[in-house]
Amino acid sequence: MSSLIIVFVTIILFFWGYRFYSRRLELLWEVDAQRKTPAVSKYDGIDYVPARNWLVLFGHHFSSIAGAGPIIGPVIACIAWGWLPALLWIIFGAIFIGGLHDFGSLMCSLRQEGSSIADIARETISYKAKLLFSVFVWLVLILVIAVFTYLCADTFIKEPRIVLPSLGLIPVAILVGFLLYNRKVNNTFVTICGLILLTALILLGEKLPISFGQGGLTIWVFVLLAYCFIASVTPVHILLQPRDYLSSFLLFAGVIFGYSGLIISNPRIEQPAYVRFSASEGSIWPMLCVTVACGAISGFHSLIASGTTSKQLANERFARRISYGGMLTEGLVAVLAVLAICAGLKVKNLPALLKEIGPINSFAQGYGELTKTILGSYGSFIAVIILNAFILTTLDTATRISRYITEELFGIKNRYLATLSVVILSGSLALTGAWQKLWPVFGASNQLVAAFALLVISCWLLAHKKSIKFTLIPAIFMFLTTVSALFIQARGYLRAKTNYPLLGVTVILLILAFYLLFEAIRAVVKRASLKT
Repeated sequence: MSSLIIVFVTIILFFWGYRFYSRRLELLWEVDAQRKTPAVSKYDGIDYVPARNWLVLFGHHFSSIAGAGPIIGPVIACIAWGWLPALLWIIFGAIFIGGLHDFGSLMCSLRQEGSSIADIARETISYKAKLLFSVFVWLVLILVIAVFTYLCADTFIKEPRIVLPSLGLIPVAILVGFLLYNRKVNNTFVTICGLILLTALILLGEKLPISFGQGGLTIWVFVLLAYCFIASVTPVHILLQPRDYLSSFLLFAGVIFGYSGLIISNPRIEQPAYVRFSASEGSIWPMLCVTVACGAISGFHSLIASGTTSKQLANERFARRISYGGMLTEGLVAVLAVLAICAGLKVKNLPALLKEIGPINSFAQGYGELTKTILGSYGSFIAVIILNAFILTTLDTATRISRYITEELFGIKNRYLATLSVVILSGSLALTGAWQKLWPVFGASNQLVAAFALLVISCWLLAHKKSIKFTLIPAIFMFLTTVSALFIQARGYLRAKTNYPLLGVTVILLILAFYLLFEAIRAVVKRASLKT
């Protein structure tokens, strides 16, 4: 089958979703360009800072939500179950569930003065729900920071040529932030200058690889944790926002090069569209959904939308392009990952290749083949740079959000102390390798956050006397999907008789899921009784 047909159908469906479906969501939330956003009404020069331009904020938002998930998850899914089931879930999941989830999280946060989705649970459900949700999200974020720190450090060791462009972007971002906000220099001019410096760093990194030899992993972990600390406590417009903004252009370029390569070469998909219903990872439903994860919907997005994006949005009229548009853009990345594997790689035994070199290197090889006509032999190298940019931007934003939740949960008002506690805990998981024991439950945990967020959004709409016909079915579907996946995982751990810690974590997640569902139902019933 021609890969161009898939590209054409994907673009048409995503255009329909953005142009028509998301417009219905705007009407539901009554988006008002005249209403002051929290970035304006609560401006503090540190966290609440209106972005200079909506594109700057889109760059931050997209760079933060697009971690390694939309690449790794689809790669594993299309090999386990076939590219067609993975593709259908990515496309329709992004349009009807992921985009709704991201837009709803952002709009609820905007209407609640920039509150996090967990804090909104207190207003719409109960204080207990808020407390449990916050603890759960905090633990998930600690795990995310630990894993991404390790993965980024490992990437620096395996590909030392990307160190200079990755870390060199930090001073460039500070310069861009200074020119944009302190000197009020023209946005286009500053962007061009920043991109020229970024390009120079990439070329220089090719010539000057940086390596620390035997103890490199530990050194890079400490360097990355130090960066996370600085990015979390520094005013958002000085480092985090401009760094993510510049990184987004690298990500956009990667997507454009990938799809341009597809259009030029038009490779045929030779891998099977459907492999089997039940793979070693489990059955198509629910396991494919939690495996693809970020490519269709991710609970982490609700934390970004309500954690940092809502505090930087200058005008409500840009909410749809940034949140819903950002989700569809991530969907394009996930589709590209599927095509890179199934059309770019001309190998007969994909599962064996995946087992040998892993999903990241498999994607890099496939991307290199797709872009050979444009990037020559540099395609795989560019793919690794792009993936590392995804990881770094998610890493710094996750640290900042963890700092917010730490301040709320433990009453720590000092942002330096709150960030330090997050960095120490994440660093200990990364350096000791403890994250590897917990990572298998991350996919389901991430989707569980999405299910909780959709429940909170539905309760918020009910509390404000708005229709929940768009949100209720996705909320129920994600809850059933996640709970089913956790039950399957728990059964597997029980049969293995060796994964009792993971079994314990999974059981706790199930108890948490049903308790929060109970709290949500009780809140709805109570609100209905008050009306009567």
